[in-house]
Amino acid sequence: MLVDSHCHLNYLDDPDAKLAAARAAGVGAFLCIGVDAKTHPDVVSLAERHRDVWASVGVHPESATNGSLDWVRAAACHERIVGIGETGLDYLGVDESDPKRCVQRDSFAAHLAIARETNLPVVVHTRAAESATRDLLAAHAGVVGVLHCFTESWDLARAALDLGWYVSISGIVTFRNGGNVRDVAQRVPRDRLLVETDSPWLAPVPMRGKRNEPAFVVHTAAFLAHLRGVDCEAFAAQTSANFARLFGRASANGHAQPRANSSS
Repeated sequence: MLVDSHCHLNYLDDPDAKLAAARAAGVGAFLCIGVDAKTHPDVVSLAERHRDVWASVGVHPESATNGSLDWVRAAACHERIVGIGETGLDYLGVDESDPKRCVQRDSFAAHLAIARETNLPVVVHTRAAESATRDLLAAHAGVVGVLHCFTESWDLARAALDLGWYVSISGIVTFRNGGNVRDVAQRVPRDRLLVETDSPWLAPVPMRGKRNEPAFVVHTAAFLAHLRGVDCEAFAAQTSANFARLFGRASANGHAQPRANSSS
């Protein structure tokens, strides 16, 4: 069974139906990603209602403020929370002198510190911020997690891998202009690779133009398996094992292997 390691179920129309469709397609576990305090209860509710859904807690860089993140630290104690984030840096279209950059860096650093305290992995969004991302990961060596929906250079991927991080590939790898993602996807070690939808965005070929959903991760996984020269079952087994290893709380709570038809 596959794992959709990064999805936003709370933004989908009828998430229960979408989860059922994904299970029928061969997806056995899902990580529903938190992006802010406002939607955090919705994310946790989904994880509480479905035994094959887990959740993360954090503030997306584009929503970062100077406010306290004590609520993230407190929420991380919930047994269904298996990761910190989505956090990180997004400098696309943000001028170097814009104070938003400092706000994002401070928020990212605070998330990394909470991850160290809670011993949870971090889910990182990084775009147009390679140098700053690399510096912060190095400054917080020992904290690990995943660079999700990876679109940056192999240099950043390699630096993160050297620090023990994982790399997750989305449907962008199937896009005509996704050459750099395909290059990285072929080079990531087999035991550090995850696959995701980032639904409801970035539907892969052959579903381009549709609203993305967890069932579509099978298309991205099939593409990656072919790209890396392995069969689909082996790819699913490896990436599922990688997910269980990284998100250890999910494994410790009896979910070391994804299960089908496990909604409660």
